[in-house]
Amino acid sequence: MYSEGDLQDAVTAGVLSPQAAQALRDHVAQLRASPVVDEENFRLLTGFNDIFVAIAGIILLVAVGWLGNSVRLGAAEHHPSFMSGALVAAVSWGLAEYFTRQRRMALPSILLLAGFVGGVAFALGALAGQLFPDVGDRVASLIISGVAAVSALAAWMHWRRFMVPITVAAGAAAAAGVVGGLVLAAFPGDIRLAYLLLLAGGLAIFALAMRWDMSDRTRTTRRADVAFWLHLTAAPMIAHSLFNLLGVFRGDDISMGKAIVVILLYIAFGLVGLAIDRRALLVSSLAYVLFALYALFKQAGAVELSAAFTALVIGSSLLLLSALWHHARMLVVGTLPPSLTNRLPYAGSAPA
Repeated sequence: MYSEGDLQDAVTAGVLSPQAAQALRDHVAQLRASPVVDEENFRLLTGFNDIFVAIAGIILLVAVGWLGNSVRLGAAEHHPSFMSGALVAAVSWGLAEYFTRQRRMALPSILLLAGFVGGVAFALGALAGQLFPDVGDRVASLIISGVAAVSALAAWMHWRRFMVPITVAAGAAAAAGVVGGLVLAAFPGDIRLAYLLLLAGGLAIFALAMRWDMSDRTRTTRRADVAFWLHLTAAPMIAHSLFNLLGVFRGDDISMGKAIVVILLYIAFGLVGLAIDRRALLVSSLAYVLFALYALFKQAGAVELSAAFTALVIGSSLLLLSALWHHARMLVVGTLPPSLTNRLPYAGSAPA
């Protein structure tokens, strides 16, 4: 099985002509009755060997972290050792030299990136916990900001070496953590401010994702993969912060007015998703709209069957949207001004 990235690499290497590659894309689009640009392709598996290597890698990294935690180096018995994260990061980088740089395996590369950046963050957090065991919220926020800054630097180094698409999203999330930690250090203990910062960070990452998306409107290069992971990072930050600011899960039930607002926001997310040809916002906010629709059915009197009605409405709606995604997107994009549509992914068949 060959991915879009493999096809583009073949064009770059001169194995296939651009015309032949485009003809193959058009043929696949006809078979699937959907343009390639609407499929949101991203590389996750090249074969079952990816799963096999990923499982073996996880086992190895867990073992290395376990052994590293036994090396205390001054750490108290109830505190994790920074050596655990340091060893996981070092082994992840070493494994990436083969499985990412040489074998170019998708799923193991993602896990090894997470192991490296996560290992660096864990090592710094554990070391800070040893050096500053009892600190207030202000100092803790500064420590989080510092850990996030070094994690962002680690992600940048990994990107420069291996260029795994998800790395940009990891670095962007870490950068958002830097700013959030600094602001919370200045205004500690404000949960509403924390959600506002999360929303601002999500919007900033969304803007960065759109910048990558607009540089590859046909979604035939690695830039589309980078944009996919950035959207997947930004969507839960936007959805979680926005709905929590509305107080959706504050209590066991919500009012009818608030439930209608949640549903309207979900529809707005759907329109945005259709315009930019990304589904991450719809998936990330799904739990909130399920809860809101469940509350509406419950208040309407369908107490026993409210969960069933909710699942029926949302499930059938999403399946219908998926089946008609291409046509719905053409309608939404057709209402936008040309200055915007000329920068969005193509609605319909992309030019050769």
